[in-house]
Amino acid sequence: MTKKLGTGLLALAVMLAAPAGAAEKGPRVRLETTKGPVVLALYPERAPKTVDNFLGYVRDGFYDGTIFHRVVPGFVVQGGGFTKDLRHKPTREPIPNEADNGLTNEAGTISMARTSDPHSATSQFFLNLTDNPPLNHRAKTQRGWGYAVFGEVVAGMETVRAMGKVPTGPKGRFPRSVPRQPIVIEKATIVDGEAGAG
Repeated sequence: MTKKLGTGLLALAVMLAAPAGAAEKGPRVRLETTKGPVVLALYPERAPKTVDNFLGYVRDGFYDGTIFHRVVPGFVVQGGGFTKDLRHKPTREPIPNEADNGLTNEAGTISMARTSDPHSATSQFFLNLTDNPPLNHRAKTQRGWGYAVFGEVVAGMETVRAMGKVPTGPKGRFPRSVPRQPIVIEKATIVDGEAGAG
């Protein structure tokens, strides 16, 4: 009886330790990058407008040929808005901030990048290299809105970590944090679970 109870408690602990959206069966997106592939599981039930927006850009081929233009070791890698020559791509209208969905900026999650306006996110996103509690939603104020998590890396976290270690410096309009060798998203596609995991 004790052994069964212990096993049950262990299983419960494992479930509770899993990322907030891990059990959801949402769409997956595969990013083929010059550092390797990354597969993302998205959470439409928790961030419907954000996921719909991201998938729209994927379907349009918007991310193909864009770069990760900002790399901050031990923090985030950010991309989805600039070409290799740091030309800003035109985007659709901004979307509402869904950071109040209960998901948190943990290592391996994907979130929307934005300006100081909480509801200014368009195409840019970032991948968290570590747990980043200061980026989480705290209040529906300009300072407290946080950054909307809408999925997580389910394959290729080693690729993301490798991105986080590349040499960076100033380039173009950016005073720092631009990879010296461009990290390019060669292709972004919507895939099913099996196709995405390979």
